[in-house]
Amino acid sequence: MSSHSESSLNDDPFENARQTMVEKHLRQRDIHDPRVLAAIKCIPREQFVPPGSQRFAYNDCALPIDCHQTISQPYTVAFMCAAAQLTGDERVLEIGTGSGYGAAVLSQLAREVHTVERIPELAEEATGRLQRLCYDNVHVYTDDGTLGLAQAAPFDAIIVTAAAERLPEPYQQQLNEGGRIIIPLGSETTGQRMYRFTLHNGKLTEENLGAFVFVPLIGKFGHPSDRPE
Repeated sequence: MSSHSESSLNDDPFENARQTMVEKHLRQRDIHDPRVLAAIKCIPREQFVPPGSQRFAYNDCALPIDCHQTISQPYTVAFMCAAAQLTGDERVLEIGTGSGYGAAVLSQLAREVHTVERIPELAEEATGRLQRLCYDNVHVYTDDGTLGLAQAAPFDAIIVTAAAERLPEPYQQQLNEGGRIIIPLGSETTGQRMYRFTLHNGKLTEENLGAFVFVPLIGKFGHPSDRPE
């Protein structure tokens, strides 16, 4: 069993790049949660980017995917997962599935992952990719992510991969007591910062986790300039 495992690692052309990314770009940038580092280390990010971009899969940068969207840089994914403080038994809602990479990482950190993508083509591709790679605890939906996902609520954590002007109302309503919302707020002109909201006795406490840059959150409760007619 041990030799088979070692052989599999040796046959993986991306293994060294994956290890280097974790040690250089994550651990050295203060990502220390061992569960998050282990999850990132075991997810083949090269499977979540277009074939022409696979050689860049373990650079710490965002990369283009289909439908003029991007896959977030590994540091951002790791930071948000660590900020969610997951222990393994949670039900998590992710807003913005993209290629499915973030959901795959979350699948290693939580009991159940529900992820919402507004672009049908991306949702379909991510569903097939996640099923092919056997991330069986991930469920993909096509909808307006600013509405949350009432049919699967409540959640222990909600992770939002695009920036809103203010916290969308449905998220608090769909959060368990003690649950966390990780979301960037602000705009390109005023600046964006990552926030963690935690629900205590029906009220949210707010923590500012630092500056980030994200695309705008689109939908009913998204940025006013990006709301659909």
